Amino acid sequence: MNQEREMGAVTSEKRRYYNPIQKDYATFLETSEETGGEFTLIEIEVAPGGGTPPHYHKTYDEHFEVLDGALEVLLGKQKHTLQSGQKAIAPRNTRHRFHNPTDAPTTFLVELRPGKTGFENTLKAGYGLAEDGRDRHTEGFVKNLYQLAVLLEWSEIRLSGVMGLIEPLLRLLAKRARNKGIDRELETQYCR
Repeated sequence: MNQEREMGAVTSEKRRYYNPIQKDYATFLETSEETGGEFTLIEIEVAPGGGTPPHYHKTYDEHFEVLDGALEVLLGKQKHTLQSGQKAIAPRNTRHRFHNPTDAPTTFLVELRPGKTGFENTLKAGYGLAEDGRDRHTEGFVKNLYQLAVLLEWSEIRLSGVMGLIEPLLRLLAKRARNKGIDRELETQYCR
Protein backbone atom coordinates (compact mmCIF):
# COMPACT_ATOMS: atom_id res chain seq x y z
CA MET A 1 0.00 0.00 0.00
CA ASN A 2 2.94 2.37 0.53
CA GLN A 3 3.64 2.76 -3.20
CA GLU A 4 0.03 3.74 -3.83
CA ARG A 5 0.22 6.17 -0.91
CA GLU A 6 3.27 7.92 -2.38
CA MET A 7 1.62 8.15 -5.81
CA GLY A 8 -1.45 9.76 -4.30
CA ALA A 9 0.57 12.31 -2.31
CA VAL A 10 1.20 14.39 -5.42
CA THR A 11 -2.47 15.33 -5.85
CA SER A 12 -3.72 14.77 -2.31
CA GLU A 13 -4.43 18.45 -1.54
CA LYS A 14 -7.47 18.49 -3.84
CA ARG A 15 -8.42 15.03 -2.65
CA ARG A 16 -8.44 15.75 1.09
CA TYR A 17 -11.80 16.17 2.82
CA TYR A 18 -12.54 17.34 6.35
CA ASN A 19 -15.58 16.64 8.52
CA PRO A 20 -15.81 19.43 11.14
CA ILE A 21 -18.38 17.49 13.16
CA GLN A 22 -16.33 14.30 13.48
CA LYS A 23 -13.01 16.20 13.19
CA ASP A 24 -11.79 13.55 10.72
CA TYR A 25 -9.83 13.87 7.48
CA ALA A 26 -10.14 11.56 4.47
CA THR A 27 -7.56 11.75 1.68
CA PHE A 28 -8.14 9.76 -1.50
CA LEU A 29 -4.85 8.19 -2.56
CA GLU A 30 -6.20 5.90 -5.29
CA THR A 31 -9.78 5.83 -6.52
CA SER A 32 -11.68 2.92 -7.99
CA GLU A 33 -11.60 4.63 -11.38
CA GLU A 34 -7.80 5.03 -11.21
CA THR A 35 -7.26 1.36 -10.36
CA GLY A 36 -9.71 -0.02 -12.90
CA GLY A 37 -12.05 -1.04 -10.08
CA GLU A 38 -9.42 -3.19 -8.35
CA PHE A 39 -9.34 -1.15 -5.14
CA THR A 40 -9.97 2.21 -3.45
CA LEU A 41 -7.26 3.50 -1.10
CA ILE A 42 -8.00 6.24 1.43
CA GLU A 43 -5.90 7.70 4.23
CA ILE A 44 -8.04 8.49 7.26
CA GLU A 45 -7.09 10.65 10.23
CA VAL A 46 -9.62 9.87 12.92
CA ALA A 47 -9.99 12.15 15.92
CA PRO A 48 -9.66 10.91 19.51
CA GLY A 49 -12.74 8.87 20.38
CA GLY A 50 -13.90 8.87 16.75
CA GLY A 51 -14.92 5.94 14.62
CA THR A 52 -17.87 4.19 13.03
CA PRO A 53 -20.85 2.26 14.39
CA PRO A 54 -20.92 -1.51 13.76
CA HIS A 55 -21.83 -2.33 10.17
CA TYR A 56 -20.96 -4.65 7.29
CA HIS A 57 -20.65 -4.63 3.50
CA LYS A 58 -21.97 -7.30 1.14
CA THR A 59 -19.77 -6.58 -1.88
CA TYR A 60 -16.32 -5.56 -0.68
CA ASP A 61 -13.64 -6.22 1.92
CA GLU A 62 -12.09 -3.46 4.06
CA HIS A 63 -8.35 -3.60 4.79
CA PHE A 64 -6.98 -1.46 7.61
CA GLU A 65 -3.32 -0.51 8.12
CA VAL A 66 -2.33 1.81 10.97
CA LEU A 67 0.26 4.42 10.05
CA ASP A 68 0.38 6.39 13.30
CA GLY A 69 -1.35 5.90 16.64
CA ALA A 70 -3.66 3.09 17.69
CA LEU A 71 -6.89 1.85 16.16
CA GLU A 72 -9.38 -0.49 17.73
CA VAL A 73 -10.99 -2.70 15.10
CA LEU A 74 -13.97 -4.93 15.85
CA LEU A 75 -14.17 -7.96 13.55
CA GLY A 76 -17.21 -10.08 14.27
CA LYS A 77 -17.12 -10.35 18.06
CA GLN A 78 -13.36 -9.88 18.49
CA LYS A 79 -11.70 -6.54 19.24
CA HIS A 80 -8.16 -5.95 18.01
CA THR A 81 -6.07 -2.93 18.96
CA LEU A 82 -3.72 -2.21 16.08
CA GLN A 83 -0.55 -0.19 16.46
CA SER A 84 1.54 1.52 13.79
CA GLY A 85 2.42 -0.97 11.04
CA GLN A 86 -0.28 -3.50 11.99
CA LYS A 87 -3.10 -4.57 9.69
CA ALA A 88 -6.54 -6.15 9.84
CA ILE A 89 -9.10 -7.21 7.25
CA ALA A 90 -12.88 -7.04 7.54
CA PRO A 91 -14.09 -9.51 4.89
CA ARG A 92 -17.41 -8.81 3.22
CA ASN A 93 -20.44 -9.79 5.32
CA THR A 94 -18.41 -9.43 8.53
CA ARG A 95 -19.74 -7.08 11.18
CA HIS A 96 -17.02 -4.55 11.96
CA ARG A 97 -16.20 -1.07 13.16
CA PHE A 98 -13.15 1.03 13.88
CA HIS A 99 -12.56 3.34 16.82
CA ASN A 100 -9.74 5.56 18.03
CA PRO A 101 -9.41 4.67 21.74
CA THR A 102 -6.66 7.23 22.40
CA ASP A 103 -6.50 10.95 23.21
CA ALA A 104 -4.52 11.72 20.01
CA PRO A 105 -5.43 11.47 16.32
CA THR A 106 -4.82 8.12 14.61
CA THR A 107 -3.87 7.87 10.95
CA PHE A 108 -4.56 4.73 8.99
CA LEU A 109 -5.11 3.45 5.48
CA VAL A 110 -8.36 1.83 4.47
CA GLU A 111 -8.40 -0.14 1.27
CA LEU A 112 -11.64 -1.38 -0.26
CA ARG A 113 -11.37 -4.47 -2.49
CA PRO A 114 -12.81 -4.24 -5.06
CA GLY A 115 -12.85 -0.46 -5.34
CA LYS A 116 -16.14 1.31 -4.72
CA THR A 117 -16.97 4.65 -6.35
CA GLY A 118 -20.18 4.79 -4.30
CA PHE A 119 -18.21 4.63 -1.05
CA GLU A 120 -15.91 7.37 -2.34
CA ASN A 121 -18.91 9.56 -3.20
CA THR A 122 -20.43 8.89 0.22
CA LEU A 123 -17.35 10.30 1.95
CA LYS A 124 -17.21 13.32 -0.36
CA ALA A 125 -20.91 14.15 0.05
CA GLY A 126 -21.08 13.32 3.77
CA TYR A 127 -18.03 15.44 4.57
CA GLY A 128 -19.32 18.16 2.23
CA LEU A 129 -22.68 18.27 4.00
CA ALA A 130 -20.85 18.53 7.33
CA GLU A 131 -18.69 21.41 5.99
CA ASP A 132 -21.83 23.19 4.79
CA GLY A 133 -23.42 22.86 8.23
CA ARG A 134 -26.19 20.54 7.05
CA ASP A 135 -24.99 17.71 9.26
CA ARG A 136 -26.27 17.06 12.77
CA HIS A 137 -23.99 18.25 15.50
CA THR A 138 -24.20 14.90 17.25
CA GLU A 139 -22.65 11.69 16.00
CA GLY A 140 -22.15 13.03 12.46
CA PHE A 141 -25.42 11.70 11.02
CA VAL A 142 -26.97 13.62 8.15
CA LYS A 143 -30.12 15.56 9.17
CA ASN A 144 -32.08 14.92 5.98
CA LEU A 145 -33.23 11.28 5.96
CA TYR A 146 -33.38 11.22 2.16
CA GLN A 147 -29.74 12.28 2.00
CA LEU A 148 -28.79 9.74 4.67
CA ALA A 149 -30.57 6.98 2.75
CA VAL A 150 -28.73 7.90 -0.45
CA LEU A 151 -25.36 7.93 1.31
CA LEU A 152 -25.97 4.53 2.89
CA GLU A 153 -27.08 3.13 -0.46
CA TRP A 154 -24.05 4.54 -2.29
CA SER A 155 -21.63 3.14 0.29
CA GLU A 156 -23.38 -0.21 0.47
CA ILE A 157 -23.19 0.01 4.25
CA ARG A 158 -25.52 -2.38 6.02
CA LEU A 159 -26.40 -1.54 9.60
CA SER A 160 -26.18 -4.27 12.21
CA GLY A 161 -28.07 -5.04 15.38
CA VAL A 162 -31.24 -3.12 16.17
CA MET A 163 -30.35 -0.47 13.57
CA GLY A 164 -30.61 -3.18 10.91
CA LEU A 165 -34.38 -3.20 11.51
CA ILE A 166 -34.72 0.16 9.75
CA GLU A 167 -32.99 -1.05 6.55
CA PRO A 168 -36.29 -1.55 4.63
CA LEU A 169 -37.33 2.01 5.49
CA LEU A 170 -33.96 3.37 4.37
CA ARG A 171 -34.19 1.48 1.06
CA LEU A 172 -37.64 3.00 0.49
CA LEU A 173 -36.33 6.48 1.33
CA ALA A 174 -33.39 5.98 -1.07
CA LYS A 175 -35.79 5.06 -3.87
CA ARG A 176 -37.91 8.15 -3.16
CA ALA A 177 -34.76 10.28 -3.00
CA ARG A 178 -33.75 9.03 -6.47
CA ASN A 179 -37.23 9.87 -7.77
CA LYS A 180 -36.87 13.39 -6.32
CA GLY A 181 -33.37 13.82 -7.82
CA ILE A 182 -31.69 14.16 -4.41
CA ASP A 183 -28.98 11.67 -5.41
CA ARG A 184 -28.14 13.73 -8.50
CA GLU A 185 -28.08 16.94 -6.45
CA LEU A 186 -25.61 15.43 -3.98
CA GLU A 187 -23.45 14.05 -6.75
CA THR A 188 -23.41 17.36 -8.64
CA GLN A 189 -22.65 19.43 -5.57
CA TYR A 190 -20.05 17.24 -3.86
CA CYS A 191 -18.73 14.48 -6.12
CA ARG A 192 -17.36 16.19 -9.23
